[in-house]
Amino acid sequence: MSIKTTTHLNFTGDARAALEFYASVFGGQPVIRTYGDFGMPEDAPGAGNVVFGEVASDSGFRVMAYDIPGRGGGARDNATRRENGVTLTDQPFFVSVSGETLDEVQGHWDALSAGATIVEPLAASAWSAGFGMLTDRFGVTWILGVDG
Repeated sequence: MSIKTTTHLNFTGDARAALEFYASVFGGQPVIRTYGDFGMPEDAPGAGNVVFGEVASDSGFRVMAYDIPGRGGGARDNATRRENGVTLTDQPFFVSVSGETLDEVQGHWDALSAGATIVEPLAASAWSAGFGMLTDRFGVTWILGVDG
């Protein structure tokens, strides 16, 4: 059994460029999925923005990123929260932890959730057998998920 932690960066429209840059610096190939890839109409504003992005290199570097929904730049929101089905945040990063099984991830979720604010409950998603988000009692926002 093993876990890995990954920094998850939040952008306001620059996630693709950032991921491509990190790949050029550290190696690896960016994996990018847009809001349009997950069903947003192609002509909708932000459909080409990144909803899931990752760069992982053979040397062990790994970073994830996305574009905050509805944000094209400017002021950030004042908290991490769910609103109208999307996650809104003012956080410059999340800590992402993934495990091999739902039971493994559930154990970490249960421990981290003590005194936490749940942003998205741990549950099955389109990309994972389990995915959830919370802000712990110290103000750190965590994403936990089962590897796909």
